[in-house]
This record gives sequence, structure tokens and C-alpha cells, in this order.
Amino acid sequence: MQLILFPANVHAIAEQEMETWTYHKEWDNLNNLNFSFVRSPMPKRGLYDNIRLEILCKNNKLQLVAESSSLITSQDREFEVEYQIDKQLPVIIKLRTFRDNKRRGYSDIQIDRIIRELLSGESIFIRINTIISTVLSANITLKDAAEPLSRVLADCGIVRDKTSVQQVYSLAEFERDFAKLTPEQQGQALNEIKKIMEGIR
Repeated sequence: MQLILFPANVHAIAEQEMETWTYHKEWDNLNNLNFSFVRSPMPKRGLYDNIRLEILCKNNKLQLVAESSSLITSQDREFEVEYQIDKQLPVIIKLRTFRDNKRRGYSDIQIDRIIRELLSGESIFIRINTIISTVLSANITLKDAAEPLSRVLADCGIVRDKTSVQQVYSLAEFERDFAKLTPEQQGQALNEIKKIMEGIR
């Protein structure tokens, strides 16, 4: 007989992920790049379906992901998601399942608006219409979502103030644009940047 002991912090981390919004950073072996995401806690067991939300930053782009333990629709197919922040009017959006998954879908449309709503609310109620004409639903708290969500936004070069989410000019974008310039234009750009830096100091 073999006895395997797991560190107490492993169980603590797993429990935290079930109860609060959590930040994650992982490596995509297929595309050879880092990506990060914030994942919602699980809804209350017995009352709702197992639905979780993610806001993902990959290749400097944001994406909304919804995942369920139940079948949603066929692979690479659109489906409707209705969400309601607190007592606001419900909003219907379309997501698309991944090519290799029937329980997980994504959208990269109007992400800024969705993030603003997540940051301003206390809870989000979700309804997902499935291919078999059933409706999956969940009520997810937005408590403690701001800090991990802000980390994902920062990974995508986005800063947040009290009223909005604003895209900033990232270093990766600058390097890409700078490489397209002629040597003379690069010199002019560097001189302008030098002036800006001196003004900031």
C-alpha cells in the first residue's frame, strides 16, 4: 500500500480557485508564447450549472471565454449567451465554440464594454442556450474580480481608471512599428521620445 501526501497549500489553492476570481499565467506550446487569464469562481453547487468565465490575454489581445461542464453546441458553432449585471437590463451576445471543444466558447467582440461592466458590478447572472434546447444558468459573484482582472489587462497593455478601460501603446507595438521606419525616421522618432522623456522627468 502506498500513501501519498499532498501539501496543504495545494488544497488551499484549489479551494481558492473554486471560491474567488483567480489570476493564471501559462505557456502555449503550440504557438510558443505566454498567455494569462482571470477565471471566475464556481457557482453555488446544487443551485446552478457549472459555468465559469475567463478573460484571457493572448498575443496582446483580449478574449472572453465561457466554459461549462455540460454540452453547449457542436464544435466551431455560434451560440447565444445572455448575461445580466446586478439589476441592469440583460444583454445577449454570441460566442463560438472552439474547434476542438463542445463545452467551451469564446468572443473577442465588445470586450472593453464587458470588462467595464464586470468591474462595476457585484454579480453576473448567465444563461446559455444549448443545442439540445436546454438552458444552462449560473450566478457568479464579481467580488474580488478587480485585482486579478487588472493584472490581465496590464498584461495586454491596458490601464484602467475609475470610469474606463483604456488601451495604451505597448512596447511590442512600438518595436513592430519602429522596425518599419527608415533609419532617418527612426532617428527622428528617437529624438522625439527623448524630448518626451526629458519632459516627464
